[in-house]
Amino acid sequence: MIDPALLRENPEAIKASQRARQADDAIVDQALAADIAWRKAQVNFESLRAEQNAHSKLIGSASKEDRPALLEVAQQLAANVKAAEAGANEAQAALDALMWQIENVVIEGVPAGGEDDYVVLREVGTKKSFEFEPRDHVALGELLDIIDIERGVKISGSRFYFLKGWGARLELALMNLALDLATKADFTPLITPTLVRPEVMAGTGFLGAHADEIYYLPADDLYLTGTSEVALAGYHRDEIIDLASGPVRYAGWSTCYRREAGSAGKDTRGITRVHQFNKLEMFSYCAPEDAEAEHLRLLDLEEQMLQACELSYRVIDTAAGDLGSSAARKYDSEAWVPTQGVYRELTSSSNCTTFQARRLNVRYRREDGKTATAATLNGTLATTRWLVAILETHQQADGSVRVPAALRPYLGGIELIEPKARA
Repeated sequence: MIDPALLRENPEAIKASQRARQADDAIVDQALAADIAWRKAQVNFESLRAEQNAHSKLIGSASKEDRPALLEVAQQLAANVKAAEAGANEAQAALDALMWQIENVVIEGVPAGGEDDYVVLREVGTKKSFEFEPRDHVALGELLDIIDIERGVKISGSRFYFLKGWGARLELALMNLALDLATKADFTPLITPTLVRPEVMAGTGFLGAHADEIYYLPADDLYLTGTSEVALAGYHRDEIIDLASGPVRYAGWSTCYRREAGSAGKDTRGITRVHQFNKLEMFSYCAPEDAEAEHLRLLDLEEQMLQACELSYRVIDTAAGDLGSSAARKYDSEAWVPTQGVYRELTSSSNCTTFQARRLNVRYRREDGKTATAATLNGTLATTRWLVAILETHQQADGSVRVPAALRPYLGGIELIEPKARA
């Protein structure tokens, strides 16, 4: 949720952010009007309650003769206070409904526009080329007997799969490499719940425009998470956390679930866009003034991971209209996928400023002793999709795949994953 003080003091900044996101800016004026109505209703309620309290003191000291009349007035005052309280609560609900629809205010310098309006910050590495006809990750997975999509579909339907043998071990190696990198960078490992309550899912901003992407279990009133970011953001809900020594950092390992409701016909081949996958997510709580530096730190770790996997990639500054409601800035790191001839997103890191923490009531104590809303950030360090780029980039002419050196210690030192015929 945006800062109410910003709404009152600088609504034009919020309107400019909405326009950059290609979102409705009229809602800002609606929220301003609702805020004025709520404050007026609240003042009325508090004034009547003060009058009621003062009148109660008169009753206590009144004579027997005066008491009946005073009690009659007290009954009317009680009714007035009750009605005023209901009016203030109604005004609060109307304001909240609008405030929760306004997306986070983008940081200055974020490109305006939609999905295709990103800015490329840098390209790292040389795009892989081959002296033979390269196989895509599906063909490699079948040849090496490490990805079984046919049986995944048989068991669970489209966009499901099995990772098998070295495929399963390669994903675990990837996750463990990422976990080691995160741990060395002061992130506390967590294996998180993948079912969360609606208030936690809403608090992180995932029940907005893309709510149809989320699996919901109505019998339990629980949501399946599409990222451990959700559980990590809710971890300190309604708490005052200690940031005296700097940011509090977690690395959440979880299975993730996405309906991919809006992706009909997109990436239907292979394991690029699937309903279930594993992911290691970094998550940071910090003071708002430290958030931009922490964001760059997350991005640096993501780039270290990409380089450890010996992948060519680029980093983009995502346009405002493609940020998602919670992010004020997002950097995507996209690896080169040789058979597709394009960069594909493998990681993203987002600075959510105080947007999520305000919804989830996560605060910290400042040096002056007062509490303030914390900032939250998140960044992906590894996910199943990475196998697509790793397999395709490191394939050999005979169909074998060279294992990046950084992953070999997690795979018993193996240097090549070879076709079954040569095993």
